[in-house]
Amino acid sequence: MKYLAAPALATGGYHLIALIAGLGRTLSARFQAREKQKYYPPVSILKPLKGRGPGFYEAIRSHALIDYPQFEILFGVHDPADPAGEDVARLAAEFPERAIRLVVCRRKLPNPKVGVLADLAQAARYPVLVINDGDILVGRDYLRHVVPPLDATPQAGLSTCLYRARGTTLPARWEALGIATDFAPSVLVARAIGVAEFALASTMALRAADLARIGGFEAVGDYLADDYQLGRRITELGFHIMLAPAVVETRLSGETWGDIWRHQLRWARTIRLSRPAGYFGYAITNASVWAALAAAAGAWPVAAACLALRLLAGVVTGVAVLGDENVARLSFLMPFRDLWGFAVWLAGTVGSTVEWQGEKLKLDKEGRILR
Repeated sequence: MKYLAAPALATGGYHLIALIAGLGRTLSARFQAREKQKYYPPVSILKPLKGRGPGFYEAIRSHALIDYPQFEILFGVHDPADPAGEDVARLAAEFPERAIRLVVCRRKLPNPKVGVLADLAQAARYPVLVINDGDILVGRDYLRHVVPPLDATPQAGLSTCLYRARGTTLPARWEALGIATDFAPSVLVARAIGVAEFALASTMALRAADLARIGGFEAVGDYLADDYQLGRRITELGFHIMLAPAVVETRLSGETWGDIWRHQLRWARTIRLSRPAGYFGYAITNASVWAALAAAAGAWPVAAACLALRLLAGVVTGVAVLGDENVARLSFLMPFRDLWGFAVWLAGTVGSTVEWQGEKLKLDKEGRILR
């Protein structure tokens, strides 16, 4: 039975890397924030919208408060009657000095959001594009953190950033805990071991010229995981994806346990189809599962060390890196959240149907949306 302790040792190593990466990220982000940056090109912020969820106006208003020399904000909708348009009009009236436009987009792609982005990119005036989702809330120094990494090295081709989540319901806070203590550490570990071909939809900053070189947004319009596909194509040009020191915030709208299960399952199946090796490798990273098995085998010191490293890595990433108060309050639930995450992972190993924005979508073996 002692062999059951072996996976716990491997998992402990993973979380040790996550802990070191989290501590390193905390120090480097503070250093980067103090650096004097000189690269501030004009920027077009592209925000695809569909409806408005909790905190929507606060999120879009945060973009109008950004401190940056020159930028415009382009909001895109498919439906002229989309209620989000009312809030965009309100924002433009509140900030008449800002270049704010609402674009009614006509491009139809299997991924509707990418169709909106394709039209927004065509309407953009400036050479650097910053893309984020409609519910993303940013700080005043957002662009000063996410744009300069594009000039950090000649190989820099895209800048992305981590995010924390907020929720008002218990299921939403539960999901937010997983984002901060499971997903974010996995991003840091991936980059630490040299796996950095993916971008995060929380922020993608890139040059319009490089976007054109990969075929524009149309090149990823068939995929549900458009952020991953965009990052992969940029790296295929020989560029690197940079992780900016900014941390943005999103609001989770899940009200029931069923809502977050479907959301997590969609995420799991999409990752499996996009990056199968990484997806199946995730099984060995679930510390709570393997620590429980090690304990059952009588290897209590291994189980305790594995779980301690997992908790430390989660708290450091969630609190020190992301500034997520939810983690500080709910850190004791991490082992239980791990068990939930393992159940989602198991369910995600099969199936290719997901629910997204109220629709059921069928994906092919590479993550394309089947027409």
